[in-house]
Amino acid sequence: MMTRKELKDQYKQMKFPMGVFQIKNISNNRVFIDNSPDMESKWNRHKMELKFGNHRNKDLQADWNRYGEENFTFEVLSELKIEEGENTNYNSELNTLQDIVLQELDNRNLY
Repeated sequence: MMTRKELKDQYKQMKFPMGVFQIKNISNNRVFIDNSPDMESKWNRHKMELKFGNHRNKDLQADWNRYGEENFTFEVLSELKIEEGENTNYNSELNTLQDIVLQELDNRNLY
């Protein structure tokens, strides 16, 4: 059995998918765009905030309440590849990537 320290070290070595994603309302095609170095965790955070009724984006929360969870999807728009052996902070690259995605969408149907 692994020690607690070994488990923590193993977790730190894990690589999570990072990039830009959208939460899409399939009823009205509005989208909420975000980015994260760990997209799954960030999606779970958004989902829990929406379920508890305290998401920071009030328009998204209102639509979630109105249409229900079943009318929303999580979609990866662009994934950032991790450079092997690098211990880099990718936040700047993720923000730039999100800006590019937002420019492509041209603010249509955004929350």
